[in-house]
Amino acid sequence: MTPAEIRSLIVEILANIVPDVDLSQLRDDVPFREQLPLDSMDFLDIVMELRKRFRIQIPEDDYGMLASMASAIEYLSPRLVREKA
Repeated sequence: MTPAEIRSLIVEILANIVPDVDLSQLRDDVPFREQLPLDSMDFLDIVMELRKRFRIQIPEDDYGMLASMASAIEYLSPRLVREKA
């Protein structure tokens, strides 16, 4: 998957978790929890949805890599290439 495709799917996941928030101004370099009204359970929902949609394992130690759009794309990109190969 391309970074743009990954970003689009993450935005879709976020839209389901915080449906009343305008995600068009979402900054890739700022942690989600600084931009959106997310609590720890919402963040876990994001991780679980990523695992389900991308069919990959995300160890708990790696959750911090999913804190922002940029870091999530950076984390997921090589894993999704391997999954498709």
